[in-house]
Amino acid sequence: MNTLLATPRRLVLALVAAGALGATGAGLITAHEARAQLAQPVAAAAAPATAPAAAALPDFSAITARYGPAVVNISVSGMRKVSDDDGANSPTARQRGMPGITPDDPFYEFFRRFGIPMPDMGGQGQRSVPVRGEGSGFIIDPNGIVLTNAHVVKGATDVTVKLTDRREFRAKVLGADPKTDVAVLKIDASNLPTVQLGSSDDLKVGDWVLAIGSPFGFENSVTVGVVSAKGRSLPDDSYVPFIQTDAAVNPGNSGGPLFNARGEVVGINSQIYSRSGGFQGLSFSIPIEVATRVEQQIVATGRVEHARLGVAVQEVNQTFADSFKLPRPAGALVANVDAGGPADKAGLKVGDVILKINGRPIVASGDLPAFVGQQAPGDKVQMEVWRQGRAETLAATLGNADDKAAKVARGDDAVGKGQLGLTLRPLQPDEARAAGVENGQGLLIEDARGPAAMAGVQGGDVLLAINGMPVKGVEQVRAAMAHAGKSVALLIERDGDKIFVPVRLG
Repeated sequence: MNTLLATPRRLVLALVAAGALGATGAGLITAHEARAQLAQPVAAAAAPATAPAAAALPDFSAITARYGPAVVNISVSGMRKVSDDDGANSPTARQRGMPGITPDDPFYEFFRRFGIPMPDMGGQGQRSVPVRGEGSGFIIDPNGIVLTNAHVVKGATDVTVKLTDRREFRAKVLGADPKTDVAVLKIDASNLPTVQLGSSDDLKVGDWVLAIGSPFGFENSVTVGVVSAKGRSLPDDSYVPFIQTDAAVNPGNSGGPLFNARGEVVGINSQIYSRSGGFQGLSFSIPIEVATRVEQQIVATGRVEHARLGVAVQEVNQTFADSFKLPRPAGALVANVDAGGPADKAGLKVGDVILKINGRPIVASGDLPAFVGQQAPGDKVQMEVWRQGRAETLAATLGNADDKAAKVARGDDAVGKGQLGLTLRPLQPDEARAAGVENGQGLLIEDARGPAAMAGVQGGDVLLAINGMPVKGVEQVRAAMAHAGKSVALLIERDGDKIFVPVRLG
């Protein structure tokens, strides 16, 4: 009989787990030998010299029992527009579990943030129908101040706050800030339970966190996870350095609190990344410092002001780092400077790379608008910038973001080989006016091939600079290319926007 088959089943499984059968499984042993080998490691493990202490888990039940009553359910109602052929009772709406929504609908933002597919509003006629929605919030003042997301109450005509003791209050929206997605509500009540606010700065990646909210209307649902990352910059929310977690968050959790292991609120659960509309492991929360700064302004003045530097920036990838001779790919590459804006007055130029602001390193380009957006108009900042191969320090007085919205320029990464591959000619006066450049500056790209085309450069683009050096003639382009390394950064103008395009030459 095969000796392995003669071994008792439970013993074979234990031997596999203990490694007694070897990695290849090539050698067979008798049952007697197996019992002898199994006994030895078990005996050795019975009395280890020093056993590592098990890490204690946070007491999630205690946190929930103490602060759960301060987490509220928020119900909103309002009117939205639907087309005649895709209304609330249409087959499309029933199939997708929600009615058709237009971008100007007050609840459009709610569904967009949770990645829920929205049907195409192809009908010509539209009508208004009543709708309802739900979210979460939490009480920060015993006299009825509640924090939630701005998108939860956007466009709502009636807002109702429901406590865990089943009491309901009509809420007044004191103010909302779409730039940070924070809203402040007031209910007519006193001696209410409140949460304890903490600091997101103390959070570390890997720390335990707990979320409480009303996913899909299931009030006071508790989920736990860990901090996956900090300082995340999302494409549509450049004013917020988000906390990323893997705590389950779903529609209805919006506006609810994110607690640390000590039971302190460190963030407001705001949105998820999802292909299905449900949780897929990526949740994003607004740091509590951002929310309280907004809340203080709203309570004091009824409005929120954010600072503005007046630049459009984009990421610094390895190709850009090579082109600008940066030690590593980090910082915010300045693609455009608003004429007469704070950055322009400070001497910031297109092609500069902002490395630090007020001593804080700028790793990703989104770090810059996230920092600036949390400052007040009139604040003074110092910037360390990389210009022509060396670092310089500039000082700026920040303006008001309401004067002009901040922009983040975007360019596609690409790799190519060979020569640059551009056909260039000087701009005609009417072309210069259309491109918004002074006559004599820039060159029209008639055709793009090779590496430039691979990088996304197109015919009709206007070439303004190479590696931060302005170009006015083909000779300057040849001179710049003669000193180029393995890559160059082309500043182009397209449809009124200026972006840097990285082109790898070989």
